[in-house]
Amino acid sequence: MHKVKFGVFILPADMAAAKTAARRAESDGFFSISVNDHFYSPLGTAQSPQLECFTALTAMAGVTSKIRLAPAVAAASFRTPPMLGKIISSVDLASEGRLIVGLGAGWQPTEYHAHNYPFPPLAVRLEQLDETIQVLKAMWTQAEPTYRGKHFYVEKAYNNPRPWQQPHPPLMLGGSGTGLLKIAAREATILNIIPPTGNGKDFVNDPVATVRFDMATLKQRIAVLHKLMREAGRDPAEMELGGLLLLGLSRKANDPALRDMASRLGFPSYESAQAAPVAILGTPDEAKREIHKRVKETGVTYFMFVVSSEETQALFVKEVMPEFL
Repeated sequence: MHKVKFGVFILPADMAAAKTAARRAESDGFFSISVNDHFYSPLGTAQSPQLECFTALTAMAGVTSKIRLAPAVAAASFRTPPMLGKIISSVDLASEGRLIVGLGAGWQPTEYHAHNYPFPPLAVRLEQLDETIQVLKAMWTQAEPTYRGKHFYVEKAYNNPRPWQQPHPPLMLGGSGTGLLKIAAREATILNIIPPTGNGKDFVNDPVATVRFDMATLKQRIAVLHKLMREAGRDPAEMELGGLLLLGLSRKANDPALRDMASRLGFPSYESAQAAPVAILGTPDEAKREIHKRVKETGVTYFMFVVSSEETQALFVKEVMPEFL
């Protein structure tokens, strides 16, 4: 079993906010801090502030020394594979080996179309993600990186200096569809299991997908992953399982703000939201019990939180996190 870890996901409006949040997250003892990779923020409007992912992570690396940096997750198709390989190597060097390479196939069509990026069907995007990973690993490990695939090729794509972490930074893939799981079973170190985004929405904006992605579905997806790993000749225990969750805490057992969060996510009851893989809601004691239960029942050990309030973060750091350190 992997050690229980906690990350915090932020949506900074500017670089000053990004650096402040990174300093605080490190001081609070979080394992990692994450930003997303979009042109249009999925949690705002097309005009909402949205920093470029790897630039923000580099700025955050410069004001911290311990916390890991984990894009959640970078869209592989926003950058050519060799450019992505060079960027990742540079950020890993800038952070002295603190980068986790979070990657996904991309899912928000509006930003692709608005910025003149091709947005092929999901099956093609998954093929491209798979080939991107092959290019990245070649650039991180080969003296004369060369790869030829259906979508991409490189020849002597020299990448010096290589990443700080050897043989390369850990690879975290984000998703839960079978196509993504097949790639993760072969290639990933960490799987960030999230509800489907195939309809162009993430779980915060898609109540139907959020509610359908219950604990039974999560366990079924993990079982599929483990089967695929065994077929690929890998021990399922090698994979660290994580998830992106909404965290809402209060000292009041009947806090209406928490019930409002559950309602806005689409859950028919507060209790069903508390039991869902996409949220941890309740008092600090309820949160501790629920995290212990999930670790035992699912093997998920890496919890990346979208923190709902200042009170929530303070309560989590002071009353919940110490239970697992």
